[in-house]
Amino acid sequence: MVPITAASESLSAVLRAADAACYTAKRKGRNRVYVYQTDDAELAQRSSEMHWVARITQALEEDRFELFCQPIAELVPHAGERAHYEILVRMLEPGSPVIAPEAFLPAAERYNLMPAIDRWVVRRVISWLAALPPESEQRAAIYSINLSGASLADNAMLDFIREQLILNQVPGQMLGFEIAETTAIANLTQATHFFREIKKLGCRTTLDNFGSAMFSIACLNVLQMDYLKIDGNFIKDIAHDRIAEVLVDAINQVAHEMSAKTVAGWTENPAILGTLKEIGVDHAQGYAISRPRLLAELGKEQELAAPQ
Repeated sequence: MVPITAASESLSAVLRAADAACYTAKRKGRNRVYVYQTDDAELAQRSSEMHWVARITQALEEDRFELFCQPIAELVPHAGERAHYEILVRMLEPGSPVIAPEAFLPAAERYNLMPAIDRWVVRRVISWLAALPPESEQRAAIYSINLSGASLADNAMLDFIREQLILNQVPGQMLGFEIAETTAIANLTQATHFFREIKKLGCRTTLDNFGSAMFSIACLNVLQMDYLKIDGNFIKDIAHDRIAEVLVDAINQVAHEMSAKTVAGWTENPAILGTLKEIGVDHAQGYAISRPRLLAELGKEQELAAPQ
């Protein structure tokens, strides 16, 4: 229920308020009347998310996203190990700074825009790989893409990835895919099927944010991932918190027993990096290694430094 008074801004504002009130009534259990209040925090969040939906949709239509990458550094040497990067997406708006994913992804997830964003990322990464010169060092690396739960549940996503690889003549060995632990829990059957099928294409698989929901060991064994990325909330404290260090050590050992390599996110300083090396974590990712940079600029440093 939304009151229409002399203070009401416009018809569209009243309709937006009604939409927000309906949504709140549904979230509170349905079968109820919810009266709109201008100072309601929940309604304010809903209104903010709806604003982001319009901005995201327009950005997709106008191709206003940008790809960044962040290296995943090797801490424990492994024979045949290749350079590894995680792909990160940012949104662009004219006259504004680059928009970080935490600002727009929650709304994209709530309103089912993630499959479109994920497809945009997959298409652009594969196109970028296809355009690399044959002798480029970047062709030897692995580029890991995060997939949302909505994309995981999309039966057409696997076919889309296969189609893009074949169309651009890019080997699957150049790609990896990351799925968050909480997403895998909610979609275990789909996650298991996706990991199995994507590995047939030669792609690497990563279970991301492990420890955020204390995923069962049995489910870990079912997924058979190549990499296990330890949740950053554990990593950020290991240099001064003995319990966090013991937990990371335990996760590291379990992953190795399952033939998976470990990655520590949120490696923000030399102290954390040193503790990770002592534990024997295989890889680290974070500001102590490198800040994210534009994917399009990757390798240009070497080109500039090469003798003419």
